[in-house]
Amino acid sequence: MRVRVLTFNTLFRNRSRDRLGVFAQLIEQSDYDVVCLQEVISPRNLSHLRRAATSYEHVAYASTFPLVRGGLVTLSRRPLTRRHFQSFTPTRPARPEWLLRKGALFTRVRLPEGFLTVVNTHLSANMDMDWSTANAYTKVEESELGELASLIGKIDPAEPKVVMGDFNVPRAHAHLRDFASRTGLRDATDGDTAPTFRPEYAVLEPIDQIFVTPGVEATTRLRFEEHVRLPDGDLVPLSDHYAVEATLTI
Repeated sequence: MRVRVLTFNTLFRNRSRDRLGVFAQLIEQSDYDVVCLQEVISPRNLSHLRRAATSYEHVAYASTFPLVRGGLVTLSRRPLTRRHFQSFTPTRPARPEWLLRKGALFTRVRLPEGFLTVVNTHLSANMDMDWSTANAYTKVEESELGELASLIGKIDPAEPKVVMGDFNVPRAHAHLRDFASRTGLRDATDGDTAPTFRPEYAVLEPIDQIFVTPGVEATTRLRFEEHVRLPDGDLVPLSDHYAVEATLTI
């Protein structure tokens, strides 16, 4: 079975609704089966997205008024048989992100010949941009990766899985290697070093990740690197992140 997936941090500020409208047009013209989004924080933005991306009939998210919990939304053209959101345990230092209740959104997608579990996640940001093991924010990310690994460990090991999102941890970091080892997943990008965060905002190693079950073949590439035209004619980046797509063969 061939499945096309995409992960994209949409950026919650700077004309987010207009940019989401353009994004919806782009995915409507695409062949993605499942799209995992981060930072869709506003319920009004989510409603706007759903009205514009009509071919994605199946939508998963968790609502905690007045925010979309974790800012996570999963769109699917294939039926979803299970939806579950799990927040990470808040860990100091205290920060505004606590209001989002960041975590992971689990969905089970029905395919023509079986199922695929899709995990959409967004880990806490490293506000210092310092991923040394002694850094307080690195310790937060380590804790969240441990919780995520435990949750994934509860899924039937025989079921194909794809875990993707904004991990906020550089791809080569030891914490991600430990996460892959603990879950039995592998990096679908094969260690590609191309940045997923737009360099005009900050120069970072790739922080958006896709992991898959061993045995699932995957090819990946960056998407939406070019600027887009908004309805009023402004030319802007679609987000501060690039999207990452993957073609999975299960």
